[in-house]
Amino acid sequence: MTANGTRQRSSTSSSGKDAAAEEEAAGGVALKKEIGLVSACGIIVGNIIGSGIFVSPKGVLENASSVGMSLIVWIITGIITAVGALCYAELGVTIPKSGGDYSYVKDIFGGLAGFLRLWIAVLVIYPTNQAVIALTFSNYVLQPLFPTCFPPDSGLRLLAAVCLLLLTWVNCSSVRWATRVQDVFTAGKLLALALIIIMGIVQICKGEYYWLESTNAFEPFQEYDVGLVALAFLQGSFAYGGWNFLNYVTEELVDPYVNLPRAIFISIPLVTFVYVFANIAYVTAMSPQELLASNAVAVTFGEKLLGVMAWIMPISVALSTFGGVNGSLFTSSRLFFAGAREGHLPSLLAMIHIKRCTPIPALVFTCVTTLLMLCTSDMYTLINYVGFINYLFYGVTVAGQIVLRIKQPELHRPIKISLIWPVIYLIFWAFLLIFSFYSEPVVCGIGLAIMLTGVPVYFLGVYWDSKPRCFDAFVDKMTYLGQKLCVVVYPGGSKDSSSGSGEDGEEMKEATSPLSKEDCDSH
Repeated sequence: MTANGTRQRSSTSSSGKDAAAEEEAAGGVALKKEIGLVSACGIIVGNIIGSGIFVSPKGVLENASSVGMSLIVWIITGIITAVGALCYAELGVTIPKSGGDYSYVKDIFGGLAGFLRLWIAVLVIYPTNQAVIALTFSNYVLQPLFPTCFPPDSGLRLLAAVCLLLLTWVNCSSVRWATRVQDVFTAGKLLALALIIIMGIVQICKGEYYWLESTNAFEPFQEYDVGLVALAFLQGSFAYGGWNFLNYVTEELVDPYVNLPRAIFISIPLVTFVYVFANIAYVTAMSPQELLASNAVAVTFGEKLLGVMAWIMPISVALSTFGGVNGSLFTSSRLFFAGAREGHLPSLLAMIHIKRCTPIPALVFTCVTTLLMLCTSDMYTLINYVGFINYLFYGVTVAGQIVLRIKQPELHRPIKISLIWPVIYLIFWAFLLIFSFYSEPVVCGIGLAIMLTGVPVYFLGVYWDSKPRCFDAFVDKMTYLGQKLCVVVYPGGSKDSSSGSGEDGEEMKEATSPLSKEDCDSH
């Protein structure tokens, strides 16, 4: 037990860049470093670009009040996202552990803060997001079969469940398979967006650029309002969500000190370019009023310009969302894996398959929680409640970068950026957060309440060490059963090991945080 009451579990040390490879060579089991630069870019781009840019990019436009202002919002939010990603790049190579902002918040601010980040992610954020993306996929697959009406709700949910189960199986089978799926579907969605952008360029060459002329671009279709423009920036920031997902799989990156920042520097500008020019293309074929009236902008765009080939757009949305589900499953399972390794979730979730080296229990847990969300009718409401909390932790993490610089200035940092960048990000973040709370106090308040339900869970499940023996015995038996069913052991454990008790279990309880005093002294 540390001073802040956190029971630390084994983690990747900042000095252990090739720890996984060394463990494997020594006969242990470890997560494989199979994510190269291309796959790393695929994870970032694939998780940011979901269905939103195809289906409903109108959230920014309707609040920005003009085409020109909406394009400025897209550009500025892309720049701010790049600044935030730059901060995460430094944190990612300073604390080279999977788990992303959860790991950083826990190591910098303590166990309770980290647990609350994990709690809201496990309880609501990832299960609901994955369920919504899977439902969007099934809607675009089934819609051609029901041209005159909406597909039945039961059919949508059943196909979404099949999508989740298939992709969970792929992720359980092989990291390489999962990254190949991500690469292929990311390439597919980029090709679809490239088609949209090319069609927009053709339209401009034909003289169809009325809404891009300076006199018309800033002609408001409603009165400009500071509050609405701020809301447009908030919508734009949400559209870039997923930019931090590569930090969840740091330990599986090939040469993370090089590929983590490089993937960020490639992916964020690429996404910003695609978002801005796709929106430019849309307004060459549609007026702002038509765009706001459409429920599926890319489909309407295709119907106007592609003629008999208009079917490409709904297929593109389906492919994009399928890849989005895969990317979310891959990264969120690593978050739960990291949480279990730190003692914040059941230890079974920190185990990996003895041959495939994939975190099968964490993947199954992610799939099950998402399937449960498919059975509810309130997931869209839940997303609204916790979107504010998710954005809150982005700022907390970036603030942690400044705190870490002050507390441990001598800590080894392969990448060290100027502190002006986290300050710029935090100013923008605080502006949006304060405005969100001002405009939607009830929604934000409920989101905070949901997060705070994790406080008693933390003190009962994590902080309280002297639990009844019967409870510990029950947990041990369930862990042992899970190990047998999934054929998994702790990372670094012997391939012949079949039980979580013993040396492997004890190793998981040792504190080896990269921010421990010993690590700092070593630098």
